[in-house]
Amino acid sequence: MFESLKKKFSGTIGKISDQVSSEEEEAAKEKEEKAKAALTGDQLTEDKAIEKTETSSSETPGDTDVKKELETETVSSGKDQKVKDKADKTSGQDESDEESPKGEDGEKKSRFSFFRRKSDSKDEDSKKTSEDEISKDKIDSKLKTADFSETTDSTGSATDSVIDAIDSGKSTDFEKEKETSGKDEDEPSGLFTFATHKTISEKDIDDILFELELALLEGDVAMEVAEQIVKSVKEDLVGRKIKRRSDVAKFTREALKKAISDILVVDGPNLEELVQNAKKTGEPLKIMFVGVNGTGKTTTISKIADHYVKEGYSPVIAASDTFRAGAIEQISYHAEKVGVKIIRHQKGADPAAVAYDAVEHARAKKKELVLIDTAGRMQTNVNLMDEMKKIQRVVKPDLAIFVGDALTGNDAVEQARKFDDAVGVDGIILTKADADAKGGAALSIGHVINKPILFLGVGQGYGDIMEFHPDWMVEQVLGD
Repeated sequence: MFESLKKKFSGTIGKISDQVSSEEEEAAKEKEEKAKAALTGDQLTEDKAIEKTETSSSETPGDTDVKKELETETVSSGKDQKVKDKADKTSGQDESDEESPKGEDGEKKSRFSFFRRKSDSKDEDSKKTSEDEISKDKIDSKLKTADFSETTDSTGSATDSVIDAIDSGKSTDFEKEKETSGKDEDEPSGLFTFATHKTISEKDIDDILFELELALLEGDVAMEVAEQIVKSVKEDLVGRKIKRRSDVAKFTREALKKAISDILVVDGPNLEELVQNAKKTGEPLKIMFVGVNGTGKTTTISKIADHYVKEGYSPVIAASDTFRAGAIEQISYHAEKVGVKIIRHQKGADPAAVAYDAVEHARAKKKELVLIDTAGRMQTNVNLMDEMKKIQRVVKPDLAIFVGDALTGNDAVEQARKFDDAVGVDGIILTKADADAKGGAALSIGHVINKPILFLGVGQGYGDIMEFHPDWMVEQVLGD
């Protein structure tokens, strides 16, 4: 039974699993490609950085420019130096005799000579000396007012600090690049991204849940029930973090189980407790059965009587369906079969009077149950509904149980609503549940009128009735 509901829910679980998993696999592939591209790019960047560092460590672009300037300045200074040397030879004696304004010129010349001698003493072919001279001359040009000897001494240390700064800066940049490359290498590749958490979003499941809602409506599930199931599943799934494909199916199944349980679990009377109390007090438990024509109400009463006889109780049946021809004979036949006393009047008698006599008989004989049969009537028949209300006023039954045909689907839900409005239904019995492939009525009827399903009719025999348990229904539609 309920094969249609089972297929619908199983299909939903599969679709959500496929949807979330396929999106995750696509994201994993995309991330893997990005990771590979990033690693390749980082490797190329690292190689270029190493190559650039090696080149710059031996010769920087700035140093090349300085060298070019130095060559120019060296040539010009060399020529000037030769002219000055010749002047020194020809005017050597004059310099010793004259100490006037030419003294300043002499000091300058001697300083140039000192600079020349110091420069000549160094090895011009040495790479390090050449770089030092380049830096010295570069800085010397900026410090025109400084003393040449002091400039020469201080420039060496300044040049060294500049070169060190350049080298340390490039080394720091290289280390940063290497650290960045190392971090990228530590990131998990795309092959492992599906093991990381993915959060289920509304976008992942909206279309599938919409399909589920339509499928439930096609399966005779009431609109408000279908909407509540979809809403509950969405609330449970959206925001969930999943790791594997199996997690999606598991969480979806759990969400559906919770939604269906919330629909089916309705507080109601416990018949077993009520019958036990009736036995203790001596006051019979009075149950009135209502419903439309052809739902199997009379047969259901005989099944309930047989059920409680087997439990050790002594029920009595009231044949209050005096409206339909043959109804009295039908219920009498069933009562005889199950071994239960029946109270009946002639056809056309007052149904309320028959019910009253049955209650008095139960009290006199200390019987625990009075099962009152009523005429089947459409919920739109005002006169027959008033007759049923009269029975209720006279007998004051403890429970009014609606007997509905599971095969009528949403119509059974509407019938239950009308009878609940008229006499106040306390519980539901669904007949022909074994032939109901859709299962929409069983899922909806109790929630719509907020009354529990008490029994399910599952066959034609007297023993073909079972107590209804929500967990059983959940397993029927979501079981393996």
